[in-house]
Amino acid sequence: MTLNAHRRRPAQTPVQVLDAPDGHDVFIEGRLDVHTVPDIRDAVHAVIATGDGELRLHLGDAEIGDATGLGIILHLHRRATRAQRQLLLIDPSDRTTRLLRGCRLDRILASRRGSSSSATMGSSRPATVAPLTA
Repeated sequence: MTLNAHRRRPAQTPVQVLDAPDGHDVFIEGRLDVHTVPDIRDAVHAVIATGDGELRLHLGDAEIGDATGLGIILHLHRRATRAQRQLLLIDPSDRTTRLLRGCRLDRILASRRGSSSSATMGSSRPATVAPLTA
């Protein structure tokens, strides 16, 4: 008995690519696992090959499901670096952040919260807290 894994495609692609003046925004949603990685890999390879600037992976609606999901992020980082592009992980979930930190991949994978600039990332105080005055 032979199983055809290619027939088991999701009805909607888990990747959406938007062009920006300074690079590309790639929105990934759903589970990153052995079933979705081929679609994600093909879409992002095309973006890396045809463009320049930052490559921002928006992971707010994504979840790493297995080692293949983690492996594709590393593969895309390596591929982007070879193409002289910077890969940024935007809005990774707390679970993804812990996973990257546990594997010590946070040392090589740059990430940031939201679409704000990295200058606002350095502030450890929430914007809603007013400074104390005497």
